[in-house]
Amino acid sequence: MKWIEERLPGIGKVAKDVAEHPVPSHTLNVFYCLGGLTLIAFIVQVVTGVFLAMYYKPTPEAAYASVQMITNEVRFGSMMRSIHHWAANFMVIFCFLHMLRVYYTGSFKKPREMNWVAGSFLFILTIVMAFTGYILPYEQLSYWGAVIGVETAGSLPVVGEMAKIMMQGGITVSPEMLSRFYVLHVLVLPAITIAFLVAHFVMIRVQGISDPM
Repeated sequence: MKWIEERLPGIGKVAKDVAEHPVPSHTLNVFYCLGGLTLIAFIVQVVTGVFLAMYYKPTPEAAYASVQMITNEVRFGSMMRSIHHWAANFMVIFCFLHMLRVYYTGSFKKPREMNWVAGSFLFILTIVMAFTGYILPYEQLSYWGAVIGVETAGSLPVVGEMAKIMMQGGITVSPEMLSRFYVLHVLVLPAITIAFLVAHFVMIRVQGISDPM
C-alpha cells in the first residue's frame, strides 16, 4: 500500500473513507441489500461472460454448435454457462425487488428523482441484456424470440422502423441480426450499464440513503 500511496497520494484516505463510511441502522436488513446483490450478479455475469465469449461464435451457422461445445467439451464450460444463466435471472429478480423497495419506502422522492430515473434505466438495461443473451444460443426458441423482439421494437413510434432495420440488418431478417445482438450484449449494453451504475452510486454517496418511512 505504501508503494501505491507514494504514486497516488490520497488514495489511502479515499479507500479508508469508503470502507469506514457510516451506514444508517435502518438499512441493516436484506431489503436494503438488493441493490448490492444486483451489482454482484452483474459482476458475476461479466466474469463468466468473458469466459464464454472466448469460445462462442456469433454466426448463424456456428452459434448453436459453439454453445454445445462450451457445454459438453470445454473444461468448466457447463458450470460457467450455468452460473452466467442463473446470475442473469437473479439480476433481473434482484433489480425488480430493489425498485419495489425504493418505491414502497418513497426513496424516489425529492431530492432523489434523478437517481430513480437512473435506476429505471438500469432496470430496462437489465431486461434488454437478459433478452439479448437469450438470443445468442440461436436455437428455434431464440430465433423466434429475436423476431418477436425486433417486431416489438419496430412498433415503437417515430424510431421504430429505424430500430427494426438496425437490429435485423436490413428490411428483412438477415444473418447479421445475430452478430448485432451479440455486440449489443457483450459491448454496448454492459458499457452503458457501467456508466449508469457509476452515476447511480455517486448520487447515492452524495445524497445519502433515504430515511425510513
